[in-house]
Amino acid sequence: MLARMLTRAMDAQGVWTKPLGDLVHRFLFWLFQGIPALRDMLVGRWLGHPLHAVLTDAPIGILFLVIVFDVIGNPAAATTTLVVGILTMLAAALAGFADYADTDGKARERATLHSSLMLLALLGYLVSLAFRLGSGSSASAGGVFLSVLSFLVLAAGAYVGGDVVYVLGNMVSRHAFRGAGTKWIALEPVEADGGEIPEGKLVKAKLGINTLVLVRQGEKILALHDTCAHAGGPLNEGKLLDGPVVECPWHSSRYRMADGLVVQGPSVYDQPAYEVRRREGGGWEARRQA
Repeated sequence: MLARMLTRAMDAQGVWTKPLGDLVHRFLFWLFQGIPALRDMLVGRWLGHPLHAVLTDAPIGILFLVIVFDVIGNPAAATTTLVVGILTMLAAALAGFADYADTDGKARERATLHSSLMLLALLGYLVSLAFRLGSGSSASAGGVFLSVLSFLVLAAGAYVGGDVVYVLGNMVSRHAFRGAGTKWIALEPVEADGGEIPEGKLVKAKLGINTLVLVRQGEKILALHDTCAHAGGPLNEGKLLDGPVVECPWHSSRYRMADGLVVQGPSVYDQPAYEVRRREGGGWEARRQA
């Protein structure tokens, strides 16, 4: 019952999170599209894991320690810890904005609410720090109160952030539970002239319940799962670049066709790759690469 109440409360914020989110998203998308190396660093492509999820644990733990130090009567330690907590919040915010630049739909509305709460908490912590610095070596009642209040706002923002990931599946691997099978299955290309797959062109194909994207290089057929690991975009509708590399039409993630390695974000996960061979009696068959 509590979860339903909280969900309704978050949904009710759509009257302002949607227009604000659309406006902020346009700017951030333009910014990070122009600096792909910065985007890849902040989303965590080099780590193989979303960086924002890693960084958010630090400020929550550190800022809880501020309350602990206030309770045990050590204002100097509380102030120093607060400074470190604020710096880690700023680092997490940078990574979060990079993720936000490629977030759509309901997830963007939730992410707007999440980031607004986090910025409100950050503002509260900055005012708390000002009170503490102005009170010298003694603890400021206003600073302590604002730290506790800001932590409650921070916790609320973390709850909404969890909803973005765990409920709406933002920045998760779309293929996390897709196992690699050893069985060869008949492959049915949508486009095949006289049984041959056209060369140097992205081709959609069915492999049982899965959809693949293919490209032919001479006698070799390279194949990836068609659903982009980042947000589910159809790779067969994307661009074929030198390498060969396929670029997703939704957020411009790029994968190497030979093995599915992600070479450009915002995706941080590799794409499932498939082996393709000719089938006895004509046609093609494929299986997931180990």
